[in-house]
Amino acid sequence: MGKIKTTAIDRVSNISKEDFIKNYYKPQRPVLIENLTMDWNAREKWNLDYIQAMAGDQIVPLYNNEPTKGKQNSAAPVMEMKLYDYLELLKKGPTDLRIFFFNIMDKMPQLLQDIKYPDIGLKLFKRLPVMFFGGEGSKVLPHYDMDLSDLLHFHFHGNKSVLLFSPEQTKYLYKVPYSVHNLETINMDDPDVATYPALKRAEGLVVEMKHGDALYMPSGYWHYIKYLDGGFSITLRALPRRPIVLLKMLKNILLMRPFENIMRKLWGEKWVAYKETRMVRNINKKYGKQ
Repeated sequence: MGKIKTTAIDRVSNISKEDFIKNYYKPQRPVLIENLTMDWNAREKWNLDYIQAMAGDQIVPLYNNEPTKGKQNSAAPVMEMKLYDYLELLKKGPTDLRIFFFNIMDKMPQLLQDIKYPDIGLKLFKRLPVMFFGGEGSKVLPHYDMDLSDLLHFHFHGNKSVLLFSPEQTKYLYKVPYSVHNLETINMDDPDVATYPALKRAEGLVVEMKHGDALYMPSGYWHYIKYLDGGFSITLRALPRRPIVLLKMLKNILLMRPFENIMRKLWGEKWVAYKETRMVRNINKKYGKQ
């Protein structure tokens, strides 16, 4: 077994718009900003009890850490549950169940009163603020966002660890063809570098987030997230504006995902095994030797 090489992500208490654009946005470098939420009501109010008080009877889809199999849609939830009951689970202790891409404008618009869109140089898309919930010990498969947005990711209630990889590291990460994630059987905390030797070349960026922290993740950056406590986050996004990135986004959304789901329906596990086996063989051949 082995360990991914990492360096720490820059951490600042505050940052000006000019410094953010110059030092992080233009060079596309991640940064954690500790006090970007200092003037948010959410910094004082947001915890599991607060969200639970607004949950009502709404039902939410839940995801876990198990790999998708066979003809299963790659974006399909494993179960559904009342949001109130799910938050009770988070309070009680470890669970691998997570909520993914919870659109608060549709589901809980009153929460928008507790946040502000920071003026740091990103043209944020205000129609899609989304939340993510996870239990202690739950993990989010390493992936990059299909829409290739620049992301501001704010965490609340507890701590979580985030491991990032730049787009240039993709060739070492065993990205599954026709997807935006890596091989689900790889344990990124203790990878089997004998089976996946290209991971020895990978270089990640790591940070631990606490309540109220904001993490800037540039377009196309991979993120692997571990919830150290039960908690939740909100992501604000700035959609891509460069033509080449826009074309890649449209390809991902309009072609790649539909093609993958069709192939899964037609061929199931045979398709998954074929593309993954071929991918591992090719990466090991190209990057497996030091």
